[in-house]
Amino acid sequence: MEKNWIKFYTSTNFYQAEMVKQVLTENLIDTVIMNKQDSSHRTFGDISVYIHKDDFSAAVEIMILNQINHQ
Repeated sequence: MEKNWIKFYTSTNFYQAEMVKQVLTENLIDTVIMNKQDSSHRTFGDISVYIHKDDFSAAVEIMILNQINHQ
């Protein structure tokens, strides 16, 4: 992975990480999912969403607005 990427979100559930990724991608923020779960025991390890550090503020704002709009 390139430099200047930061971990934005972590979960043990793949679908939650994928939902975060989709919301950010729809808003033109590049994302990468890192799946560090054990392949035989899905309860061990995390799935993380990484974004470029310059997009952090916009990503936080997008996720807050998305949460407010879906309550």
